[in-house]
Amino acid sequence: MHQHAARAQTLRRNGFTFKQFFVAHDRCAMKVGTDAILLGAWSAALQNGRVLDIGCGSGIISLMLAQRSPDAVIIDAVELETEASMQAQENRLASPWASRIVVVNADIVNFAAQTTSRYALIVSNPPYFPPGSACRTQELSTARYTESLSHETLLHCAAMLLAPEGCFCVVLPISVASDFCTTACHQGWWVRQRLVVREKADGKPHRQLLALSKQAGACDTQALIVRADDGSYSCDFRALTNDFYLFM
Repeated sequence: MHQHAARAQTLRRNGFTFKQFFVAHDRCAMKVGTDAILLGAWSAALQNGRVLDIGCGSGIISLMLAQRSPDAVIIDAVELETEASMQAQENRLASPWASRIVVVNADIVNFAAQTTSRYALIVSNPPYFPPGSACRTQELSTARYTESLSHETLLHCAAMLLAPEGCFCVVLPISVASDFCTTACHQGWWVRQRLVVREKADGKPHRQLLALSKQAGACDTQALIVRADDGSYSCDFRALTNDFYLFM
């Protein structure tokens, strides 16, 4: 009884409680989900330099990377939707790393054209569906469909902003990852790391996490199974996300 009561006090509404921070997401079109958590935990952690989070939403990935990196690392979190950027700003201010995260309400195309910064790491959980059925809000449509940010444009902006030895990491559904890689190849990118994600061992892959570079080289491909046969989180998933999930 006492344990359940403690959990109820720890967990807040309208967001997601992690071990070291809380992410409110009630004003964001896309809520905190496994895709963002996987990307935030899997992307390379810097020891110094600058990070760019394209389409940061609630700021979840920026906060995870801030937790994983030392004080020398600064993170720019760019978000097009005003309400989402305001919520990311509030999440930043409520976190232990407020001084290291800069939230910018801007279109990434305009941001790329104006900034002089170059980034050792760029991350994005991007829109990935081609325009289709109408969403209930314009904000959800922007977050979900590539009409507002095509993959060609995303890759072009990342190329403009990435430092020469830098890395660009994304998470995508299996259904669009192949086309994304083809587009990236045509723009001179190399896929250097790939994580293929299955929900269970006997299931089909449903997500890919990709680390791209402008430096030529071979691709290291690994696999991750999220859940064991009994439905609990797998040992590999627990190891990857243990620093974040509250009740791991």
